[in-house]
Amino acid sequence: MTTADFDHIFGGARVMAILRGLPVAETVRLAERAWDLGIDVVEVPVATADAVPSLRAAVEAGAERGRIVGAGTVLDVAQVVAAADAGAAFTVAPGLDLAVADAAAARGLPHLPGVATPTEAQQALRHGLTWLKAFPAISLGPAWFKAVAGPLPQLRFVATGGLDAGNAAAFLQAGVRVVAVGSALSDPNQLDRLAELTKPAT
Repeated sequence: MTTADFDHIFGGARVMAILRGLPVAETVRLAERAWDLGIDVVEVPVATADAVPSLRAAVEAGAERGRIVGAGTVLDVAQVVAAADAGAAFTVAPGLDLAVADAAAARGLPHLPGVATPTEAQQALRHGLTWLKAFPAISLGPAWFKAVAGPLPQLRFVATGGLDAGNAAAFLQAGVRVVAVGSALSDPNQLDRLAELTKPAT
């Protein structure tokens, strides 16, 4: 179920924009900019309650354009509920917490848990989770993904943490399905450069 859901959510997407800690209006502005550039998938982290209005506003803006928005940094069941109530289409976590994954599934939300080791990846796989967030990707490096793909070829990875327009391509070339970029978006040129990566590989 999770695999099919994220296959649909990401489709051919190669880039996801993470809009963290921004005011409501700026979240919506950047989300719309991303969509205009062909970056279809947006995540708004909700580690604190004051971020939920930004998520809700992005969800509403996305609905007008036929775009979906996910909730990131979902650390506990209460945040799953808040994300679902705000209209999030999926949830993302920095680590692997199966109780959070189950709570998301109970609300009909695909969950993207974070892993950083083959042990965590195997545990997620046993739980039926085949789309995983690799975090922090910049510390793992592109070679990590090539190595893990050997014994665990059925996994699909979203690389997150320390990525920007300068290094994202190396992760895609290593087999990562999607690169997620957050902090780097403080540079207004990043979205335009990242949009180049949304073009199909030749």
